[in-house]
Amino acid sequence: MLDESLLDAPDALARSDRRGLLRGAAEAGARVRTAARHATEAGLADLRPDGRPRTVLIAGPGTAATGVADLLGALAGASAPVIRLHPTGVAHAAGALRWALPGWAGPVDLLLLATTDGTEPGLAVLAEQAYRRGCTVVAVAPERSPLSEAVDGAHGLLVPMAKAPYQEYDESAAAGPGALWALLTPLLVLLDRVGLITAAPDTLQLVADRLDRTAERCGPAIVTYSNPAKTLAAELADSLPLIWSEGTAAGSAGRRFAATLAELAGRPALAATLPEALPAHGVLLAGAFAAGADPDDFFRDRVDEPQALRARVVLLRDRPAGGLSAAPAARELALSHDTAISELEPEEGVELEQLAELLAVTDFATAYLALASGGRT
Repeated sequence: MLDESLLDAPDALARSDRRGLLRGAAEAGARVRTAARHATEAGLADLRPDGRPRTVLIAGPGTAATGVADLLGALAGASAPVIRLHPTGVAHAAGALRWALPGWAGPVDLLLLATTDGTEPGLAVLAEQAYRRGCTVVAVAPERSPLSEAVDGAHGLLVPMAKAPYQEYDESAAAGPGALWALLTPLLVLLDRVGLITAAPDTLQLVADRLDRTAERCGPAIVTYSNPAKTLAAELADSLPLIWSEGTAAGSAGRRFAATLAELAGRPALAATLPEALPAHGVLLAGAFAAGADPDDFFRDRVDEPQALRARVVLLRDRPAGGLSAAPAARELALSHDTAISELEPEEGVELEQLAELLAVTDFATAYLALASGGRT
């Protein structure tokens, strides 16, 4: 059950937020600025590449690295394939994970390593393998970590991960917004320099400013009725979120939202892009998760029964309301099954700005849902 009274109690939220999820979301703009400065100091802004890489390979553990790979792939589009190297191993522990390069990887490919830990032997082995194959290696990892030494030995480039100013790195917050922007921002600078995406310094400043403005709108001191993140968290209580996205960048934001809801808030969620989401999730709107679904015995005692999950559509869009859109069909399908729908659409701006706003609102919503629904944090 969601304790909605906690949503409008900033002091109680702060006491409950032992993993710093709200602070991480609020400081996302500052993390972007710090990470951009680290990238410049590491020399990324002065790179003069001879051409574009054939393929961008990304390796790293956890939700943050997965989100980075997904977001970079969405932003790069058809400029070059962006492929995440999935780890193998007997456990999801730093010492157990292993990565391997595809057989075709070579001197015309770029390997990116993204980790909030930096102690993974598997990433060090991967960097050495890439050096033998002639791949260029760039890593974002904590400074003075074992991986930094391995990258230096592979003649690669390391960008120190931007840390939050209020505490040392906390492994439990590796899926939070701070980790995402600390890993993503230097790689945006790099891919801008090699011509795969557009992320000039002015654009990153706009992103940081948009994150700051969104944090002001979604902060703990703003009451629920005028706070889009708190409103979304309250709407998702006791529901199965069906996250439908429209637009390339919104798709990656939706997948990250579903992943963080599971990892940070302990809530199941399904993500799909429009228009494919309509047939993929349509049966859920008419089955056991439908708004009107109920067992046959209407008069039984429900006092000791858990609240049944009901599907709720969350529509994320990163494109203007005009033009071709599957959103009207999505609304019609949801309403025809009496299914509630929540919608998020960012303000006008460049693609990265709009993506940042979607990520910020959903990150805040995840934090509120985690804090107000049983204290998982």
